[in-house]
This record gives sequence, C-alpha cells and structure tokens, in this order.
Amino acid sequence: MSSEFGSFLRIGVFGQSHGRAIGVSIDGLPAGEAIDLEELQRFLDRRRPGKSPLSTARKETDAPEFLSGLENGKTCGAPLCAVIRNGDQHSKDYSELTDKPRPGHADYTAAVKWDGGADMRGGGHFSGRLTAPLCIAGGIAKQILARRGIYVGAHLASVGAEQDAPFPPLPPPELFDAIAAKPFPVLNDHAGEAMQALILAAKEALDSVGGIIECAAVGLPAGLGAPMFDGVENRLSAALFGIPAVKGVEFGEGFHAARLRGSENNDPFVMEEGHIRTKTNHAGGILGGITTGMPIVLRAAVKPTPSIGKPQQTVSLSRMENAELTIHGRHDPCIAHRAVPVVEAVTAAVLLDMLLEGNHGTF
Repeated sequence: MSSEFGSFLRIGVFGQSHGRAIGVSIDGLPAGEAIDLEELQRFLDRRRPGKSPLSTARKETDAPEFLSGLENGKTCGAPLCAVIRNGDQHSKDYSELTDKPRPGHADYTAAVKWDGGADMRGGGHFSGRLTAPLCIAGGIAKQILARRGIYVGAHLASVGAEQDAPFPPLPPPELFDAIAAKPFPVLNDHAGEAMQALILAAKEALDSVGGIIECAAVGLPAGLGAPMFDGVENRLSAALFGIPAVKGVEFGEGFHAARLRGSENNDPFVMEEGHIRTKTNHAGGILGGITTGMPIVLRAAVKPTPSIGKPQQTVSLSRMENAELTIHGRHDPCIAHRAVPVVEAVTAAVLLDMLLEGNHGTF
C-alpha cells in the first residue's frame, strides 16, 4: 500500500486532515521496549500547529491514544495502533477547492486518480497533518535507538536564502537535545531570527517560503545496508519523499559533490583508538549503500506551502475553463520548521527497520 513503508518494521499511516482521527499502525516492534509517553508527547509537540505566528492557527493537542500494542508502558509484541483525534477543522474554507484545484497541491491529481471521490478537506490524506502519526512511529523509534547508543537529530539548515550553520563533523547527542528544546530549531539563533523574519514577511505578503532540513544519525555501526537498490540511501529517500512537500533529498555533499574533484570529495581512512574512521565525511556516512560508521548526514528540501493568499490562476473542473482562485483558511507561511521533527522521525523509523531486519527482529 502506498501509505505504508518498511520491510521488517511495517508502518502504515491512515486518516484525513478533517476526518474524525488520524493514526498509525506499527507491526514488528520488539516486545518489552519501554516507551516514555511524556517524552513522546514532547516530540510530537515540536511539530504541533498553532504555537506561533510562524505556523497555521489550527489548534490541535496531538495527544496520541494507543489502541493496541502497548501494555503497562511497554511494547507487547502485538501490532501497535495509535490515533490522534482531530478537533479544530474549518472544512468550509475548502469548499471551493473541490472545483478549483490549488496550484502546487495534490487537489488536481487526487481528483483525476479517484474521479472526484477523494476527501480533500484540509488536504485530505495528502495533508501535512498526516505527519503527526509519522512522529508517533518515529518518536518511538528514536527512544529504542537511543537505548542502543544511536541518536537522530535535525535542524533547519535554511529558509529561502537565509542559512543556519551546518552540523559539526561529529555532532554529539547533547546538541540534538539542545536544538529540540528551542522554539525555533536552529544551531545559530541569529540566523534563526533572520529566517523567522523572512517567514513573517512572506506571511504579510500573502505568500510562502520553503526551506532545507539537515538531519544526522550518529552511533550506527559500519556495514548496515546493501548495494544497488536496497541501500541506506534508497530506503531513506523512499520514506522521506513520503513527507508532504519534500521535493529533494541529498546525502553528504550531495549535489555539491559534482562540483568537486575526487581529491576534494574523497574521505581518507584513518585509525582512531583502534577503529577505522574517515578524516572527513563528504560521503555522509554511506558508501555503496552501506554505512561506514561515520554519522549519516542528509538534507531534505521542503517546497513553499502551496496554499497562499495571493490570487492564483487555476481551472474550474466542472466548467472546464480557466478560473481564478483565492485561498482562504489557516495555512503555514512556511512548513519547513515544523517538518524538522518529521524528518527525524522518518529517518529513525527507517534505520530501526534496517537494524531489526539485519538482526532478525532483535538487537
């Protein structure tokens, strides 16, 4: 199914933005794993809407309700299922979009694929609202990985032309925690202020901006993954592109590597305290689809929010003629800063899946 991913750890997302609830099912979690629900809620709160002028005014608690798979605070081996009740929908704001698809949004393609039968209120199943259940799965994965000394963290690397500092070569877990505790997820707060000003300026202009998220995973062993079509990059990319609005993914130097010479891009191998390491990490911790033992470093490009207040050209599906659309309702002028924990969540879930798969379901 298109709304599922994973090999050993099967994760499925269900629901619509303005339906009764959204949720996630997770099959393959090892039994006996303690889940700190307060920590999980703090993780979900990082993505939650309605907290500042930088995001949509939609108010949701995003409190998960576990229906199965969790007993006495621990996984029990059964498939885990959790839901988040929707409580603040303004469906009337979307009534015009049934006939006039939003430029840059899935309104048109969904109408074609399902012959007008898709529920597109608030974006329906294509909405960024569906990243909340993704964060349930990823938040649980992050806790399980951390107990094995594997940590995943991310920050907002850029908004428009404004850029944050990059991660250091070996980011410590404490740095991930410090970013997660901030109201705006950057390393350099001065750069973060410039990004926020850019977002608010776009909002004032009834427009939107995009951004780039940098994510790192540290503590992974060398040798995880496979060549060709089942490598670490392949598995991560496939899942990361499931995040609404992600339009590009790169690892290490990514596209910049095409502008370097081999002598600049190669990472020399060295011995450090009895372990093989590389002096640099232009490869982003992956060679031939297999982890090197260095941190995995990736970046995800998030497009500008398609729902903007400026008048836009579209078509009327019922009349089959050109039309003008002015979108009403509550929308994010930038979704990249709220997507930072989502990229962490998906990255953690994929890595946990690959580790469980390689260890036949156990650690």
